[in-house]
Formats: sequence, structure tokens, C-alpha cells
Amino acid sequence: MATRRRPAAAAALLLAVAVTALPPARSFSLPLQRPADCGDDRYFDISRLACGPCGAHQRQSAGGSSCVCLPGYRMVSSNGGSSISCEKCPENVSGVTQDGWNCIICPKGLTSEGKCKCPNNEILVERSVDGILLSEASCVRCNGSEQSFSASDVSGNRCVRCEQTFINVSKSCDCSSPNLLTGGLCFSASQSLLPKGIATVRFGQLGITLTSEWFLKNLQSSASACWLYSNLTACQALGNMCVMNMNSLSSSSTDACGLFQYIYVNTARLGVVHSITFWRHNLPWLYYGDQPGLASQVLEANHFPTIFSFKGTDKNLKLQFIAASFDAAGNFLKWQSLEGGLLQLCPDTQTKLNAAYAFGTTYQQSCKISLSKILLDFANPIFYDLFLEYNGGNGQQNLWAVPVLNLNLQYSEKFVNQGSNMNNWLLTRRFFLVDALSGKESDLGKLPRVIRIASKITISIRLVSHTPRGTIYPPLITVAYTDVLVQNPEAQSVTVSFSVSYEMNQSEAEVQTDIALGVLGGLAVLWALLKTAGWKKRTGSSIIDLQTVLKFLLFYAGDLANVFFIITVGTGIYWLVFFKAQQFVSVLLPLPSQEEDFVTYIACAFSLKALQFLQLLVSQLTIDIFFIDWERPKGKVLKAVEGEGVVKSAAAPVSIWRTYFIANEWNEIQTMRKINPLFQVLAVLFFLEVVGFSNLALMDSSSSLTRSSESYVAPWSRILRFGVSAALWLAIAFLQMIFFSVFYERFVEDKLSQFVDLCCMSNISVFLLSHSCFGYYIHGRSVHGHADTNMEEMNMNLKREAENLCSQRGLLPNTDGQTFQISISRKMRLHYDIIHETLTRKRGPARLLDSSATSSEQSTKAYNTMNKFLSSFIDHVHKEIDYIVKDKLPLERILGMEFMEPIDKSIFYNDEGNSFSDVLYYGNETTLLIFDILFFSVVDLASQSFVLAAILTYLQQEIFRFIRNTLGKKNLVSKTLVDERFLI
Repeated sequence: MATRRRPAAAAALLLAVAVTALPPARSFSLPLQRPADCGDDRYFDISRLACGPCGAHQRQSAGGSSCVCLPGYRMVSSNGGSSISCEKCPENVSGVTQDGWNCIICPKGLTSEGKCKCPNNEILVERSVDGILLSEASCVRCNGSEQSFSASDVSGNRCVRCEQTFINVSKSCDCSSPNLLTGGLCFSASQSLLPKGIATVRFGQLGITLTSEWFLKNLQSSASACWLYSNLTACQALGNMCVMNMNSLSSSSTDACGLFQYIYVNTARLGVVHSITFWRHNLPWLYYGDQPGLASQVLEANHFPTIFSFKGTDKNLKLQFIAASFDAAGNFLKWQSLEGGLLQLCPDTQTKLNAAYAFGTTYQQSCKISLSKILLDFANPIFYDLFLEYNGGNGQQNLWAVPVLNLNLQYSEKFVNQGSNMNNWLLTRRFFLVDALSGKESDLGKLPRVIRIASKITISIRLVSHTPRGTIYPPLITVAYTDVLVQNPEAQSVTVSFSVSYEMNQSEAEVQTDIALGVLGGLAVLWALLKTAGWKKRTGSSIIDLQTVLKFLLFYAGDLANVFFIITVGTGIYWLVFFKAQQFVSVLLPLPSQEEDFVTYIACAFSLKALQFLQLLVSQLTIDIFFIDWERPKGKVLKAVEGEGVVKSAAAPVSIWRTYFIANEWNEIQTMRKINPLFQVLAVLFFLEVVGFSNLALMDSSSSLTRSSESYVAPWSRILRFGVSAALWLAIAFLQMIFFSVFYERFVEDKLSQFVDLCCMSNISVFLLSHSCFGYYIHGRSVHGHADTNMEEMNMNLKREAENLCSQRGLLPNTDGQTFQISISRKMRLHYDIIHETLTRKRGPARLLDSSATSSEQSTKAYNTMNKFLSSFIDHVHKEIDYIVKDKLPLERILGMEFMEPIDKSIFYNDEGNSFSDVLYYGNETTLLIFDILFFSVVDLASQSFVLAAILTYLQQEIFRFIRNTLGKKNLVSKTLVDERFLI
């Protein structure tokens, strides 16, 4: 009858589980109770993890997990827990035997438990040698008195009462056929027995399935005792064997998990514990449902009822995990806090171990442990049911069950928990660290053939989205086991890790980043098109050719690099400020896997900025430049004509030293910057490593700049490292720029303004062409007519100028404007190119003393021709290539382009900002600074070393400065005919 009812009952229960929705949020919450909290009249129910009442004439046992009869009462029946019944002993037989089952006369007095006692050096004898209970206890060896059920104990040195199942089944101590003897228990053939259990354990990683000696001895008996008698310890032991088999389920298997599920399905009538649907009365809670699909409801339908905060008077930074521990036989051991390294196999200090449970601290621990040490420390497996403790509304300490994601679990021969789809997961409850028991094949006293180790344990904390009050979802502990074939324990080792990670839904941040990237990227396209249009105007070309397309791509690369830089800096500073400064936890840092897009953006920004920087170098190294000497000869000198023997008068030569002097000054300012690069690197490194700003990049809740050497150091966040370093780079660079522009250049020296003044005092103008038809002009014509003079006259000229006794320096009368942006006509460019071709045909004398007269004369003639042409152009001599002077429109200044094309006349735009620095490092500080920041960040992200990043950044600055100086000097020599030997 009972056998025929099983399929129907199982089907009904499966249908009920399939259609039953999860209970409300409190369904996974239970009060925290310990054996000591139960009192004398209650016991600790290990299946419910709660106190239960003892029956009449009963009290709590010494262990606390069962009830015993009061003194003067004997047991009539017992199935463990509170399932015992007691009967009062007669008045004249007030003592109770040591096993509690019989009343006995105690002539020498009673203990506090109502048991007989003997004087010292005497042995209490309650039964004869053959097991007969004495009517009166004596302090001598056993001798028979009354017929009783007894049998020899394991050691064979005394008679003891038979195990109760033998008496119940056979009324004797013999479990003969057709009764079933298993695991030291006797079961009647007439009872509804379980299917024969398969005592095998699967070690899938090794491809081994072995018959476990522990399972062989205990599986069937534990399952039968759990099924027939609801024995609490037996049910726990059965559950532990299922956990040792990785909670794997198969519809056709009768292994430990199959037997457990059979009992679970057919005991629905017993009800549930703490209103939790999946926790059957008398059974351990092993599964969240009996099939995959409920994980999303378990993990996301409810919020953990505690608010976490980083700062303030209500600061809550502790995750109070607590575990109920059991041994392999199913005995409840104790409640244990996870602090102190309960689940951390790697040794460390107490402070560092406990840091794993500081809320907001990403924790990572990994080490390699010898197999011999594991076998020594974990000879017997301990099983854990994990909970998270919290304060209830009435001051009661409550527990929230923490689900387990066992990556080794198989459901219908599939590893359903190894995918990322939560809807395929099958969550469990119980787990262990090391199992060196189930892998023993023949002798439990020998080494196991295989051991199973929890090689990777991760506790995941997920923040509830759109919450300003620090609410989290229930934590999830993920366990991955490694099967190890024991061969040479001393030589074998296994790598284990323990981590705690924090995460939140980053989809909204990703969408916002994509939107920002799309919008700014579109603007970058428009800006690049405007730059290309301006470049076409400045080159004097209106044809869209391949060069135009390449130039557009170069402009777009630089602008897109700026877009990536803005997004990454904004993202880094956002996480730095909002994560570290928050009081109630509303944001959590992205996981390392979620930082990949961010790192990709930095790599793209660096690559594109490097391309822009190289293009900038090339453009600066190919500019056209010429120094216009306004100095005129003073009188005439007599000069002998070689080969003719006659002396003729000629114009006095003009000194070339002023030109060499200006050329040297120009060469010195080519790599001048608005900041001091060495100070920049050292200051950033000082604040990061010495002051301690690098500690802000750690993945913990602390915003302190200093850390104790004994404290745990959390792993680095790549986003925070970039945010901290980039913020320091920008802040220090900004302060340097303010210092140099407001104080240094105003009160100490302004090298650009000094260069313009020097040109005027040297009577030399600078004509620059950065594009075919666009460039810059520095008007250095002396207002005194001559600069090649003695000291007395020079001082007199300066005094006259200071007292406004001479005209102003400007190109136009009565103006001071000396610097201009020039847009020249194509006709003017054609004249320039014709003369320039002659000028550059010879690169200047290779040797000052041995150069031929012909080369020297040609070079001198070409130089004089260009000097005469440009000076006459400035003096409006050539009406067909004349120019006008005007101011730029505000929009032209903003866009960096010119609306008016110089068709007939060139245009000189007044420039008060020394914009000729655009062909120097000085005018491109933004590009150089961003390139330095990105270079520093790329090296740091690759090496995780700020020191190495600082060293390499300074080296690349010096290398590129050397290249810029060397090639810039060669270009200066080539374009101006200044001998390289005079450039120092």
C-alpha cells in the first residue's frame, strides 16, 4: 500500500512546488537561537535550528540537542530530540540506570541526575556480565539478576543494552533474516523500506566514480532511520552525504541525493520550518526547490533588511556572517562566526582575515597549500549552513539564509550552475571546505584515494539599484571544488582562494557612457570638419583630395582622443568622489570584468592622442621660417677686388651676429612648455606615494590617505587608479599654469614677450609659415633705425623709448602690435617659393673655412634676395602682392579659421596673444599634457606601479624633447641659412 502511494504523492508534491510562488520577503528569515538560549525545559532542534519544548517530566540534555527524563523517571521510548516518553519510577526504586531506560535501587545514594553513584575506587555495576539488569545496583562487577535485552559492546568488556531497533524488530539482539541489518541498525522486512542506496561518489574532474566506505556503512542506515523514524541525526547525516556528492540530482539515481529527495517529496505532510517552503520538518535544508529556475526570485525578489553606511554616527560596516556547523555523522556542533578565518584556508593575521567582512571592502586571498597539511587539518569534514545576522524590529537577532551556488553541481548530468544565466541555476544551502572522508574506499583509517577541496570561494554582495540608503540583495556564496587524486601528499599542493566582491547593476552607467560617447563623438566629427575646412583655406586649396581625407582623419583622431579622455577622466573622478565620499551606500565600484570597456577607452585615447602628437611634431619640424634683417649698412668701406689689383668702395657689411643671436633664442624656446615637466612628474609621484593619495584607489570604503601596516590592503581599482592619477596630473598642471601665467611670467620672465622685444632690439623680424598660405609674423623692426651699435648708443635708444621720445614699435603707425597671424595670397606664396627654392638649394656652408667661394656667394645671394623680398613686402613695395591689416572676428578666433580668402591681397590679423607659439611646444600644452597623462596611465595600468609610470613618462618627455630640438634645429638651419655650429 505504502509503495503504491509513493508515485502519486511525489507527483502531487512536484506539482505543488512548480506552481507555488515564493513567499514574501520574510520567507528566508529566521530568528537566531543557540542551545544556551533554550533553557532547562526546551532543547535545540538541529533540524529547525531553533528551540523546541521538551515533553512532560523531561529536561534538556547535557549536549542541549535532545531531551532526557527528569531524575526519578525512566525512558519508555526514544527517537531523539523530544520524541521520548518517560515513566516515574516506583517510590522504593527511585534510581535510574545510566542508560536511562530502567529504574533501579541505589543503596549508596543518587547523583543530581538521579543516577546511582559509588564511592571512589569502586565501579558501578547495574547489569550482570551477560547483560541482566540488577534489581539493586552495586559497586562491583556485573552479575545477572533479571532477564534483560543486552549484548556485548564493541570492546567486549561489558554487557550493554541492545540498540533499540533490534528490540523493536526481533525482540532480541539478533537481526536475522528476513530483517535487514545495515549500519548497526535493524529494520523489519514488513516496513516500507527505501530503495537500495548507491554508495558511490562521483569525482567528475578526475573521471572517477568510487565506492565510498563511509557511504557503504552509513548511507542506507541513515536514510532508513530518517525515513522510518524521522531520526534527526540520521537525516542530517544523509543530507551531508548528499552534499559530499555535490548536491547533484538525477531522476534515475538512488544515491545520497536521490534518497534525500525521495524522503523530501514523501514527507510533505510533516510541514515546513520557519514558514520556509524548502525547509522540510526533521530534514536539513539543502535546496531552493528541486529544479533550476528559482534563483532570480531567491536572489532578487527580496531585500536584506539592513541599511549599510560608510560614514556618520550610524556607520554600519560589518557583515555578521554566522554558520551552523555539523559533523559528518549529522551531529550539530555549534554556531560559528566567520570571523577568524573559518572559511579562509590561507593563513593570515586576525585583522587581515576579518577584513573580508568589512562592508564595501573587496577582498581577495589566494595561496598554495600542501596536500599533507590539508589532510592533517581537515581529517573529518565539517558542514556549514551559512546565515547573515541582522537586528529585527523588536531587538531580536534574526538570521537570513545565504544561498550557495555550487559550480560542481550536476542536474540531469549538466553543470547548470557554471553558466551566467541565473535562470538555469539550482541554489543550495549546505557546503564544506574539505572532504577527505567520502574518498576512502576500503578502510576509514587509511588515507583517501581522492579528496575534494573548496578551491575557490566567493561571497558576492549586490547593491539594490536606485537606492539611496545602502540596501543590498541577499548575499550569494559561490563555491568551486577541486578533486585531487592522492598520490604523494608531501609533494602535492593545491591553490585555494577566498574573495568577497561587491557589485551593482552597471547597465545605466554603461548607457550614459554610450550616450556621452555618441554625442561627443558626433561633435568631434563636426569639429574635425571645421578644422579641415580651415586647413584647406590656409593651404590655399579648394580641391578635396586624398590628402584632405587623411588630414580630416588626423584631426578627427585628435578630437576623438579628447572625447575618450574626457569620458574616462569624468568616469574615474565620478567613481572616486561618489564611492569614497558617500555616507549611505548608493553606488559600488565596477567589477574588474566590468572595467574592460573603461580600459579600452583609455587605450583608444592614448593611441589616437599619440597619432595626433606625432602629427604635431611633423608639422612643427617642417615649418618655413626666415629672419628678416632690417639693418642697413652704415656708410662705405674700401675693398680690394681679388685678381684685379684695384681698390673699390663698397657698402659697409651688416653684422650677422644679431641673426645668429635671434636664431639661438628661437631654438631655445622651441620646446619650452607652460609647465615644468620634471616638477610635474615628481609632484604627482610625491602625492601618490608619499602623501598617500594612491590609497584612494583601493577597493574599500576608507577615504584615509594612510593605512596601517597590519591592516588588509584591498586590491586596486583600475578606474580609481586612473581617476586619482589623472586628477592629480590635472590639478598640479593647472596650478603650475596659474603660477607661471599670473606670477612667474608677470614678475620674473615671459620668454615669448622677451623674444618679441629682443627681435625689436635686434632689428630683426620673424616670418613664419606653418601652412602654404598661413603663418605668423613678428615685427621686429627697430624704431631707432639701427641695432648694430655700441653700448652707449643702445642705452640712449632704450632711454628715449622709455620716455616716449620715439615712435611706437607696431607695424602700423602709432600702434604697439608686433605679432600677427598672416594669411597670404597664392601670388605671394608663388614669389616666396621661387626665392625659397634658390635659398634651400644649398643648405649653408658645410665647413666655415673650406667651403667654396661659389657656394658661399650663392648662399649669400639667395639669403639677401629673400631678405630683400620679404622686407620690401612688409614695406608695401610690391603692390601686386600687397597686404592689409585687420582684426579677426570673434567667431574666427573661436573656430580658429579665417572666413576671408586672401585673393588679391594678403591679410595680416592683429594678434595680441602671441599665437606664433602654436608652432612651438608652448602653444600645444593641452595636447602634450593629455599625452603625458595617458602615457602615465597606460604604463600604470599595465604594471600597477606609479613609480615605473613616472620614470617612463619622464623618459619619453626627454626623448621627444631631444627629437624636437635636434630636428627643429636642422629645419631652422635649412630654412634660414644659419650655420648649425652657431646654434648652441
